[in-house]
Amino acid sequence: MKPILQNLVEMTGHRDHLRLEVSVLSTLQKLSGIIEVRALELFSDGGNPLVRPRTWVENGELVSTDSEAAADPRRESLDCYPALRECIDAQGDSALASAGKGRHVLWLPVWMHEKVHTCLEITQSRPFSAHKLDVLKGVFQVYQNYQSLLDYSERDALTGLFNRKTFDEQFSRHTLQGLTSRAGAIAEPLAADEAASGNEPVQQWLAVVDIDHFKQVNDRFGHLYGDEVLILIANILRSSFRSHDRIFRFGGEEFVVLLRSTTLSTAHKVFNRFRGAVQEYHFPQVGQVTVSMGFVSTTRGSPVEILGQADQALYYAKEHGRNQVCHYDELVADGLLSTKVVSNDSVELF
Repeated sequence: MKPILQNLVEMTGHRDHLRLEVSVLSTLQKLSGIIEVRALELFSDGGNPLVRPRTWVENGELVSTDSEAAADPRRESLDCYPALRECIDAQGDSALASAGKGRHVLWLPVWMHEKVHTCLEITQSRPFSAHKLDVLKGVFQVYQNYQSLLDYSERDALTGLFNRKTFDEQFSRHTLQGLTSRAGAIAEPLAADEAASGNEPVQQWLAVVDIDHFKQVNDRFGHLYGDEVLILIANILRSSFRSHDRIFRFGGEEFVVLLRSTTLSTAHKVFNRFRGAVQEYHFPQVGQVTVSMGFVSTTRGSPVEILGQADQALYYAKEHGRNQVCHYDELVADGLLSTKVVSNDSVELF
């Protein structure tokens, strides 16, 4: 028991989902009789449930990938794992199957928000005894509870979107790594009307979203309806962007979107499509709500500079009619916005 307890102490010392995943697999791998451990990522593409390995053992070492799942050549249909699919359909907590002589597999799906996005797969050379299952499920329960705590700390309580703290951590890390040069950073397929034209470069984009006249919503209808508007805006954001784009609530009526691996013309279309979806949506009691957006490429500058430039484009949009999307570089090129040092309530550049 002592090695297991030592590994549990190490496992719960992590503050990152992927490192925690590697740690729990390392703990399970050290148990007697285990011949293979993997973490599988479950996702959908075109409505089809798929699965791909996200963490696995290679040359005796655990390795992980954060590449886009939809573009991973190792992806398989969930139907290739009938016992796991049956378990998920039944909202079960585990599945067992024999994968041939000397290979017995246990799947432990990670349930969060009534969905499964990750599953631990454990393979050993002989059938799982009741005692072994108790040990494995005990370690797994500690892992799943800690995953839930991490997830809770990363998300906004009202909308369920990632919070400002998570943005600061993720965006700083991604910017330092260089978003445009990350291995495997391949976008999900674009719609036919969003295909890149000519040699237009694929980039990463950051957009700041602000709800127009939100204070008037709170003042006129009350904070309960204001909160409902925020929740509905968050839902429209989720449905307007791809699974590997990232959406954050900064607090108040402000949101941030990280749009990955897309051309400038497509970024314009996607952001304006979201803006139009908000404009056309009927909000209960409140009626029509609009949003203003400012966006910029993330390819140059520090995180605070990039966020500040998107903020400048947003404030230009709000000061010149609202309900519009403005691109920072285009505003500068047209002489509508200067590149001088600015300071406002959200960010200060020095």
